[in-house]
Amino acid sequence: MLEPILRASNITRTFGNGRKSVSALKGINMTIQKNSLVILKGRSGSGKTTLMNILGGLDTPTEGTITFLGQDLAKLSQKETDEFRKKHIGFIFQAFALLPMMSATENVEFGLRIAEKPPKEWDERVTEALEWVGLSKRAKHRPSELSGGEQQRVAIARAIANRPSLILADEPTAELDSKRTLQIMRLFRSLVDEQDMTIILTTHDPSVLQLADHIFELKDGQLLDSEVVS
Repeated sequence: MLEPILRASNITRTFGNGRKSVSALKGINMTIQKNSLVILKGRSGSGKTTLMNILGGLDTPTEGTITFLGQDLAKLSQKETDEFRKKHIGFIFQAFALLPMMSATENVEFGLRIAEKPPKEWDERVTEALEWVGLSKRAKHRPSELSGGEQQRVAIARAIANRPSLILADEPTAELDSKRTLQIMRLFRSLVDEQDMTIILTTHDPSVLQLADHIFELKDGQLLDSEVVS
């Protein structure tokens, strides 16, 4: 059994008050092992994105605790949470969020600037990250000159250049065709197997499930089932 990197204990998240309140998450308990590819599956509105935001420290639960790398995130100040997140977590968003006037290299480098990595490390980290995603030959191209799959790989390179302990990817293949989806999932699988990363991603696409180590299913804010993939 691999060592846990993250635990969610009795997580609830309620928006609003009184009769107008909405329960987005209801008593979620889960353990994420290091060096694993984990999928959160469920339909739109099931609570996947809310849970991902809480796991990544972008939001706080109404009740319950998140323990990441042995640290109870609730005990950190907002500044400490921001610093902890920048050091240990990489985010990949569905919309890519690339800066249009920057090349692939510059977009990845920008992520390192935000993470406050020493400038002397930028060239090596950017080159390495673009090699991992197979875009070395497209490094000088801007987003408008790249396909959708290539833009997604730039977004992945930006997230992994910091060499985070955990990557959170929210519907990273939602806008991609089946060929590009398989390409991205194989890349995630290789990052876990060869680069010792832990990746949690959300999806409602059943075709990608066979590449996961562990699958959690959410419905209406509740964890219905979990499955260890052999």
